[in-house]
Amino acid sequence: MLASGLGTWMQIVAQSLLVLRLSGNSALALGTVSLAQASAFFLFAPMGGAFADRHDKRRLLFRTQTLLMLSAFTLAGLTATGAVRLWMVVVLAFTSGVLLSFDQPARASLLPLLAPPEDLTNAISLQTLVFNAASIAGPPLGGAVAVVAGLAGDFALNGCSYLAVLAALFLLPPQLAASPTGSLGPSRTWSAVREMLAVIQKRPAVSAAVLVYAVLLFVAPSQALLVPLFITNVLHRGATGLGFLFAASGIGTVVGSLFVASFGDYRRKGPLLVSANAAWVIALAIFALTRSFAPAFVMLLLMAAAQSVFSTLVVTLMQGAVEAKMRGRIMSLNTLLMMGVRPLGDFPVSVATSFFGIANAALLSASVVALAGALVFSLRPAVWRS
Repeated sequence: MLASGLGTWMQIVAQSLLVLRLSGNSALALGTVSLAQASAFFLFAPMGGAFADRHDKRRLLFRTQTLLMLSAFTLAGLTATGAVRLWMVVVLAFTSGVLLSFDQPARASLLPLLAPPEDLTNAISLQTLVFNAASIAGPPLGGAVAVVAGLAGDFALNGCSYLAVLAALFLLPPQLAASPTGSLGPSRTWSAVREMLAVIQKRPAVSAAVLVYAVLLFVAPSQALLVPLFITNVLHRGATGLGFLFAASGIGTVVGSLFVASFGDYRRKGPLLVSANAAWVIALAIFALTRSFAPAFVMLLLMAAAQSVFSTLVVTLMQGAVEAKMRGRIMSLNTLLMMGVRPLGDFPVSVATSFFGIANAALLSASVVALAGALVFSLRPAVWRS
């Protein structure tokens, strides 16, 4: 995952620069690419979770990782030959969204098979830490490679990084992720998804946390939208500066993961959840008002740390709310939030950015998330006791 994470973050940097280059620095173009990926998640993520529950997770991950590798190499070839067009990036974003709709629930539901229940919070934190540790080195490396070898070099190296995941999957015991039950038919798949949503609804603390998290992910500009536009239109820097600002988010995520892991199996997650939400809002508001690199770097770091704490606690609450047989389905909801709701929200945020500018759009986002958190956490006091 560490090697694959490096490649993924390199591609995130390169794809953002490619879209801005092809569109003439258009925020709407970045939002459109995010919308394409979000559409794929909304169509396939619930099905992907149920599919992961009923199939061999190791074999499923072999297939998704191989196809994602081919997608990265395709983008590298198109960019290197100069044949790439914006619509091709949109199509490949949709394709990767379909594949990740099956890949992420399978990967997340594999984790409880590798760690005992009392260590699950730490295991989730460390999984987040491993991936996001790569985000510290990956973006600056992606910026450096873009300067030396072009954007195609980033895409090609990302394709190569999938080989590390395939090797790790090969080393796992085949029987570990095997599922003895048969596949689900279409009607049974959606019945399983409805069952998952019903379980969440019956637990006020979990449903409140998920609701606020969904608002945050939908309303707030993602890094893939916020950072490229800020570095280009406000700070007026290139690929190297973009890489380092992305790295700030990576450092913050690692700090947040270590912070949660240090608590171990912490019983009172509610107050920490509310505090993380408030810290994120404040950091985004200050970031929106800054006009220099150093304060922007610090605020991005704090935002990422707060969101890492928030997301890890939400995932832990979700995992603890269901039986083992439903973990794939419950984690498909997390996939839908992270990779469906977030990029879907980038489209209206990109429209607002086109009219009001990235700073004003970010301030508006911070205000909405603050209001949503205040309302939900006051109306659902069970959160404070969770």
